[in-house]
Amino acid sequence: MTSHLDRSDELFAEISRAGYYPEIVAAGIRDALAGEPVRAFVVHHEPTFERDEIRRHMTVLTLTPTRVIVTHTDEHPGDDLLPRPYTSTTSEAVPIARVVSVLVTRMVATHSQQLEEAVLTISWGAISRVELDPARCDDPQCEADHGYSGSITGDDFTLRLSAAADGGAAIERLLDLARQLSAATSQHQPAAR
Repeated sequence: MTSHLDRSDELFAEISRAGYYPEIVAAGIRDALAGEPVRAFVVHHEPTFERDEIRRHMTVLTLTPTRVIVTHTDEHPGDDLLPRPYTSTTSEAVPIARVVSVLVTRMVATHSQQLEEAVLTISWGAISRVELDPARCDDPQCEADHGYSGSITGDDFTLRLSAAADGGAAIERLLDLARQLSAATSQHQPAAR
């Protein structure tokens, strides 16, 4: 990693500024960090519209010296199990050595060279997406069933940020985390034989 600083204070200040159940979100992240320092982070607070309601959720992506931690907090209305509104926080800690792919897509406005959006996808083999399409031959008149062709893509975590909705600083934090994670994964690759 390029930085040996612990950015935990910055992370928790950002969570507090977002104002979305800061104590609950911070508690989930502290537990997942297990005392490790924070090298890079992204806090993404996003509203979701469901029928007549607005639901909010927050995703926090944290990079430590040894792990990538994805923490997601949702709010829920009361239900049969819990009659009052509640939150749920889920954290997944993935060892850096398990990360097999770090994909970054940048969208830049050609007229201004301004970075408008960035998408980070991290794969570690837990979830794969299968896309199938009917297979076809070169004969446009053919009506035979040629089965299916497709692809399997690793898709464990994806986060998309835009300058308009999240601000340029959030995109820069996402790209910084991606750079540091890419550097860390290059150090954990098995040696060539």
